[in-house]
Amino acid sequence: MPKRTEVIKKIQKAAKARNMQFTIKRHGGNHDIYDLDGAPIPIPRHREIINRDAEGIYKECEIKLGKGWWR
Repeated sequence: MPKRTEVIKKIQKAAKARNMQFTIKRHGGNHDIYDLDGAPIPIPRHREIINRDAEGIYKECEIKLGKGWWR
């Protein structure tokens, strides 16, 4: 299970390589909403994220980062 910070750093690194913005939009109760170059990306506020949830987050980022960017 990846840690929350690892998931965020991986997305930040990929966004930076593509000259895209990845910033926190708002803090919610169970999720923080990040903005990936205009696309809202919800990330759970848990220390560790279940693998299938992490993959779901990565798939949501495919809209901006391209298909299979995390592999």
